[in-house]
Amino acid sequence: MFDYNAPKNLLTDRVILVTGAGSGIGRACALNCAAHGATVVLIGKTPSKLEAVYDEIEAAGYPRPAMCPLHLETALEKDYQDLADQLFDTFGKIDGLVHNAALLGPRTPLDSVSAESWLQLMQVNVNAPFLLTKAMMPLLRQAPDASVIFVSSSVGRKGKAYWGPYAVSKFAIEGLMQVFADEQDGTSAIRANSLNPGATRTAMRAAAYPGEPPEKNPEPNEIMPAFLYLLGPDSRQINGQELDAQ
Repeated sequence: MFDYNAPKNLLTDRVILVTGAGSGIGRACALNCAAHGATVVLIGKTPSKLEAVYDEIEAAGYPRPAMCPLHLETALEKDYQDLADQLFDTFGKIDGLVHNAALLGPRTPLDSVSAESWLQLMQVNVNAPFLLTKAMMPLLRQAPDASVIFVSSSVGRKGKAYWGPYAVSKFAIEGLMQVFADEQDGTSAIRANSLNPGATRTAMRAAAYPGEPPEKNPEPNEIMPAFLYLLGPDSRQINGQELDAQ
């Protein structure tokens, strides 16, 4: 497991945006960021799930989060711009952006994947992170050391049969991260890295490996040290890297 012991005040006064914050790794990331002092912006398509995470953060006495329901499959460029304008008016900056939301899609040979499934998955897994990052750039530039995390996968670094458009989308995410990181290197205080969570006890993992006993994998909470490290000031010099949470 990633060896990092985050101090309690690691993210004090930081604003961290997390996509897919309603469940799984996104929920754990939102809760952990809040526990370490961040004001978390909860992004997701299901308001009831976001409300549950919002209530959990408030009940714990952490900084009050912001809740911004957004359906990445249908969101247009204007929707991302409206969100950026809203956050600029409220916070004036974004210190961290975690691209966690993703679809698994069909686990079949590529030549069996329908065009509809392919386009739907690319919209959520690739186009949405691009459009969201693009819209948030002015806010990221207002932060003293902003961090963008692209949640990746081992199949986005070495392709495997039957991982279909999901694997291809994660290769695209790695490329998006690398180009973005290289462009910001030496020109801004923004850093970008990819993070492979590894096998984790989530609904997506259960869908991908229905026969696997879930208890053999760590809970999302257990892989959070890597996220906290990348979002805090201790990783200020880390840019353009492919990292593993486990």
